Parts: sequence; C-alpha cells; structure tokens
Amino acid sequence: MRALAWQKLMEAVVMSKQQHLTRKIETRKCKTPKVPGYSRLAVVALLITALAMIAGCAQQAPQGQPGKAPTGTAPATGTPATSAEPSAPGSSSATGSSIAAGDVDLSIALTEAPGAAPRHFRLVANGPTPAADSTLPDSTAALAAVEAQGEKLFFPVPDPTRACTQQYGGPEIAVVTGWFHGKKVNATFKRTDGCEIASWAALAPLFGALAGGTGAI
Repeated sequence: MRALAWQKLMEAVVMSKQQHLTRKIETRKCKTPKVPGYSRLAVVALLITALAMIAGCAQQAPQGQPGKAPTGTAPATGTPATSAEPSAPGSSSATGSSIAAGDVDLSIALTEAPGAAPRHFRLVANGPTPAADSTLPDSTAALAAVEAQGEKLFFPVPDPTRACTQQYGGPEIAVVTGWFHGKKVNATFKRTDGCEIASWAALAPLFGALAGGTGAI
C-alpha cells in the first residue's frame, strides 16, 4: 500500500511540473519580443530619409540635351535693333556710303516744348557741300555754321571766369550726336541763359532755322 501511494504521489508531482512547463512555453510564444528604443529610432530615421529621397527625385525637372531648346519652346528669332547714331569714321553708314575721318555726319533731335514729340534732322557732308542724305531745311547754312562754330561748341573748354546773363530764351532743347571731323559728338543745347542763347543762335540752321534766323523755332 505504501509503495502504491508513493508511486501516485510521484506521478502527481511529475504531472504538475509538466503542466507548469507547458504553461510557461505557451506564455513565451504569445509574448511579442520587445524592440529596443534605439532600434525604433533607427527605423524611423531610415523611413524619413527614404521619403525625402523620393520627394527630391519627383521634383527634379527633366533636362534637355545640351545645345537644344527645351521641348515645346521655339528658339528666339528676330533681327537685332539698329542704332540711329551715325557710324564711326572709316566704317560704312546706314546708306552704304563710307564715312571718312574728315566728314560730317550729325543727327539732331529737336524738342520744342516739354512733352512734345521730337523732330529729327540730319546733316551729312563728304566735303564742302552737304550730301543728299541731309534733311535740314537749309543744309548749306547748317554746314557753314558747324564748320565755323562746331569745334568750339561741340567740344567746349571749361572757363571758370565765364559769366552768363540770367535770361530765358525758351523751352527748346536740341541734342546733337554723331561725328565731326573724326571726333564723336554728343552735345545738348538749350536756351536757358545768355551763354546758351548765344550758342543756339550760332548753330541755329543746325536746329532747323533758315539762314539768317535767330534760332527761334
């Protein structure tokens, strides 16, 4: 009897241990393994980097082949604008005639009042007489005036002792550009004081006045 009781007790202990071991194994199977904190941060960082790279690739525009215009865009065409200023001495003018260093080729823009449209004239001379390209009312008188006064009035030498009377002759303004015996001209004439009025009168035919005119337009 004692042997039988002892055997049953041992069987009960073994069975209890087996049940406890079985429950422990099942519990381990159900649990989700924990991910260390640093591993989660690394995964998040990798995801952010991958998304940034995908977004950057999507925003890049396709580049055309070197030397070719982008697809759908027509190449720019057109004729460059030409300047109205006379050509330099030794070159060809707009009319095709050659300009020598001793020639006169002047363009005049005359504005008679503030806001008024400018009037344009031209004086061209390949010698002592005006050329056919001249458009002034009295080109002969204009050429004589610039030959006599052009050097002094187109290229004035500053004179600190010069005194000009305070008088007003009118709102007219004349801008003269071009070439005078090999020198480039860019001069502006007004009638705002005694000195300016005198200069204007000396070159009056160049500004559209007839020979003998006072320069009043």
